[in-house]
Amino acid sequence: MTRDQDLVLFGATGFTGGLTAEYLAGHAPGDCRWALAGRNRAKLEAVRARLATINPACAGLTLLHAETEDRTSLREVAESSRVVITTVGPYTRYGEPLVAACAEAGTDYVDLCGEPEFLDLTYLRHHARARQTGARLVHACGFDSIPHDLGVFYTVNQLPEGVPLRVTGHLRMNGTFSGGTYASAMTAASRMLPAIRAARARAKAEPRPAGRRVRVETGKPHRDPGTGRWLVPLPTVDPQVVARSAAALERYGPDFTYTHYLSAKRLPVVAGMAAGVAAVVVLAQFPPVRRALGAIKPGVKPGQGPDPERRARSWFKVRFTGEGGGQRVVTEVAGGDPGYGETAKMLAESALCLAFDEVPATPGQVTPAAAMGEALRARLVDAGIVFRQVVAD
Repeated sequence: MTRDQDLVLFGATGFTGGLTAEYLAGHAPGDCRWALAGRNRAKLEAVRARLATINPACAGLTLLHAETEDRTSLREVAESSRVVITTVGPYTRYGEPLVAACAEAGTDYVDLCGEPEFLDLTYLRHHARARQTGARLVHACGFDSIPHDLGVFYTVNQLPEGVPLRVTGHLRMNGTFSGGTYASAMTAASRMLPAIRAARARAKAEPRPAGRRVRVETGKPHRDPGTGRWLVPLPTVDPQVVARSAAALERYGPDFTYTHYLSAKRLPVVAGMAAGVAAVVVLAQFPPVRRALGAIKPGVKPGQGPDPERRARSWFKVRFTGEGGGQRVVTEVAGGDPGYGETAKMLAESALCLAFDEVPATPGQVTPAAAMGEALRARLVDAGIVFRQVVAD
């Protein structure tokens, strides 16, 4: 494409957006043309000045006006760039106009959305147009769901081809969340029924892989005899993303099954977390209670998040057990601060991968593994995220 920019970052004045901008300032190639977009020019200028202390070349970054409710400005942003990155959420509330603009302009799009309803609605409304224009719409390019999607992709590639495969993921992590993440979680919790309706509509509209079967099994809480840790089903967007990668890629075999767990040392901790999540989901259905819940963590507002010291102590590890064709492998994906430092890295590297690497032509709404696969995994390894094989039988 002949565009003014290779990348445009929308949301750099927010917490995770600012971390993404800082990562790009330090790691984007010298010939990368990129810009910042947002509604407040003064705040964008402040971000640009901060980035110039990391990389003096950033003093010349282009600043573009964009507002979520101004479709003309979003169209201009989409038409100006080869890839658009957005960290502006909750996506169900603010995200669709930018997806629509990118689908119409044939512009690749990446976000860090973990809201299943948004993924389903944008598929229903914009996948067909993106296929016509050549746009790749790639959601979930942060901790939701890069480690799980590419971790399963990596595990599958250690197993035989053309046979039924089963992969189980176990997540361990130590981290905290920003105000934006909290707002997204509250939005998702308050929209359970609309999310169910969107999921059913997508299931009817989305074609299934011909001659192949892909399943996600919820699993049951149990104690892992190998580690002694408790494993409980983890109801995040990650299994859905993994399943869609499996449907898109024949390498996952004729019959693929994935199960997703949270791993914890103590059962009471797990039970307390499950009870807390269930209570929030129920209470979030009532607007007055939802507003009260939104004030539970004073000082953690959209645009704010954990300090550098807290992020430096954060980490994640996902263990995958893969079986098929008489073989068994155990792999691991690991990194630092999952929600913010590593999410910013994953998001930025995803955009750079789409802009500069040789990847398949996959127009439409696609997963990270289907859109970028090994090219993105190699980038993440170079950036310090661990992909390793632990055991092979």
